Amino acid sequence: MNSFSAIDYGVFIFYFILISGYGYWIYSRKKNKSVSGSHDFFLAEGSLTWWAIGASLIASNISAEQFIGMSGQGFTVGIAVAAYEWLAAIALIIVAVWFIPIYLKNKIFTMPQFLQTRYNETVSLIMAIFWLFLYIFVNLTSILYLGAIAISSMVNPDYFGIVMLGLAVFALIITLGGMKVIGYTDVIQVVVLIIGGLATTYIALTMVSDHFGMGKDAIAGFKMLMKDSPDHFKMILAKPDANSSQEYVNKYLALPGIAMYFAGQWIVNLNYWGCNQYITQRALGADLKTARTGILFAGFLKLGMPIIVMLPGIAAYVLHKNGALQAEMAPNGKLVADNAYSAILTFLPTGLKGLSLAALTAAIVASLAGKANSISTIFTLDIYKKYINKTADDKKLVVVGRIAILVAIIISIALTWKDLLGIGGEGGFTFIQKYTGFISPGVFAMFILGMFWKRTTGAAAIAGLLTGFILSVVFNNYAPSWFGHETFLYTAFINKDGVYEIPFLICMGLSFGFTMLVMVVMSLAGPKVNPKAFEIDKSMFKVPASTMALIVITLLVITLIYVRFW
Repeated sequence: MNSFSAIDYGVFIFYFILISGYGYWIYSRKKNKSVSGSHDFFLAEGSLTWWAIGASLIASNISAEQFIGMSGQGFTVGIAVAAYEWLAAIALIIVAVWFIPIYLKNKIFTMPQFLQTRYNETVSLIMAIFWLFLYIFVNLTSILYLGAIAISSMVNPDYFGIVMLGLAVFALIITLGGMKVIGYTDVIQVVVLIIGGLATTYIALTMVSDHFGMGKDAIAGFKMLMKDSPDHFKMILAKPDANSSQEYVNKYLALPGIAMYFAGQWIVNLNYWGCNQYITQRALGADLKTARTGILFAGFLKLGMPIIVMLPGIAAYVLHKNGALQAEMAPNGKLVADNAYSAILTFLPTGLKGLSLAALTAAIVASLAGKANSISTIFTLDIYKKYINKTADDKKLVVVGRIAILVAIIISIALTWKDLLGIGGEGGFTFIQKYTGFISPGVFAMFILGMFWKRTTGAAAIAGLLTGFILSVVFNNYAPSWFGHETFLYTAFINKDGVYEIPFLICMGLSFGFTMLVMVVMSLAGPKVNPKAFEIDKSMFKVPASTMALIVITLLVITLIYVRFW
């Protein structure tokens, strides 16, 4: 195990100076061109290229929850967790072809604005408040906590507080420059993230091959992973039976086999990539061709993300199973799967360790900055401008936006300091997916029906939102005790705490199905065409041949992956 050297710190400091300097240069150019209005601050209106949009989407998405949380799931479950990444590529195709044209044609800049335009002000306000709470108390805080845990475990576990403050301040510096600064610095962040991530995966695989006496050979290491732990290379987990171990049941609860592909997995991805301010914000200021190409570029990059964020976790599992990484995986005497990625990082050679630290920091800071900007955008445009100061000019809105960013980060620091939300006990990746899932069914139902069914009413949208949330709580917490452990709708399993639990992705699918039913029935009682329905022109959804070629390539790659690892 190697400690950090002067070279490692030098590599990291160079990264910090590069990002900060480039961000300041972008900010200075923007100021000199007098385009510092509110739309430019929140949306970088018209100034992001397709490659900047795609890179920013990936940089904002790949964060501590992937590097740490998904690597931890790779340790415990294996390749099945990659479904989140590979199905995201398909979700991005759907968003690029069908969702973005509707947003751009109707000049939608925020998700609450979409809800007000399509439904009414009540729906918009409810969701603006919902999203602010979700982004601050679940997403921003989780990213900061997991990031601080990961980096402090590499440097010195006693530095958790210092690392957390450093990440928060770094993100704050970038975020205060606005979306254009975030978008273009994200390009460098992605390059660092991919190079550093691939270096970590390469070292992890060579550690495996070396441990088994095959020299430092990454390909031999990968083959050894599949030979030693074939159960970790199955995309679809079989349903547990009476003979299944508790460890296997826990895996199935997180990733319930083929059932999740007919339930929550699509809702998670389409809601995240298509109905999420944090993500769509990058494309909403561009023209259709640029936005589409950027989103599809992000989808193509998504195909390779499991190599970076998941394989090190599987490598850590095989090494730990065969006697290595004992202290690194259990620094306090208790095995914690979320330590998998940082355990591998501690063995990187001089220089690469600094690069991988920079890659991890890049992922964390990019996500913190993107999330903070989304919080600022929703608060400023959908609450402050509409309800507090309707006459505020652009300069005032930018000031308020910056204050909102500062307040959000201070709140997340306070919640992270002692892990008040219990993120560590839940498991980072599962924590975010599970609690986001409480509102995802209702939100996605509102959006999908609002876009494509002209009859959907505002009253149905409010009922759908409440139904989705209530049913999510019922299915996740009460259904097994109220209705039994086995019904025609679901099967509940005993979890690690000895309590019957329905897999949360199944809960999400059930909540979504009933929510859609409620919204459809209520809307049928209204007019055949809602006056606020969007006008849809089929030509909006046509794509040029070059775009179709990228879509086909992406789908073929995903098909080959599933055929190989089914």
